[in-house]
Amino acid sequence: MGLSGITDVMLNNHLTLYAGYVTNTNKISDLLKLAKASTPEYNELKRRFGWEYDGMKMHELYFENLTKNPKLLPEDSDLFKAIVVNFGSFDNWLADFKSTGTIRGIGWVILIKTENGELINIWVGEHDRGHLVDATPILVMDVWEHAYITDYGLKRTDYIESFIKLIDWEVLEKRYK
Repeated sequence: MGLSGITDVMLNNHLTLYAGYVTNTNKISDLLKLAKASTPEYNELKRRFGWEYDGMKMHELYFENLTKNPKLLPEDSDLFKAIVVNFGSFDNWLADFKSTGTIRGIGWVILIKTENGELINIWVGEHDRGHLVDATPILVMDVWEHAYITDYGLKRTDYIESFIKLIDWEVLEKRYK
């Protein structure tokens, strides 16, 4: 895989976890087709589906926005301009994104675009809780322990610095548009 700052061991562990979300999403989807509505079993499957599905999708977005060959976000890009409009400067956005990533607890940091075009950095603590309904995820950073503890121990801020250097801005520009 060869990502600078994130070892293959950590990525393989992370991909194994992701595979579990995919397996469980498919399994629950199949079970829901067979379950009787309005039973405790059906209700639990419905609740659990959101957890597994969102865990799967969040990881897909996370892996997709990383690259071996990172480039800077061009200042003339639509995303860069929108970041400046919404945060005052790229540096202000970056500081806010990193700060959001240091919130104590497990979760995700997501740069989202709302229905009206506003960009906001949000914290999602659980896969299935905290999402803004009208939002499009632009950048997704996993800050659950499995994303960094193998390589960085408890030094989450060091992981965040490495993550920022691996962002595939071309992918983010496409998501933004």
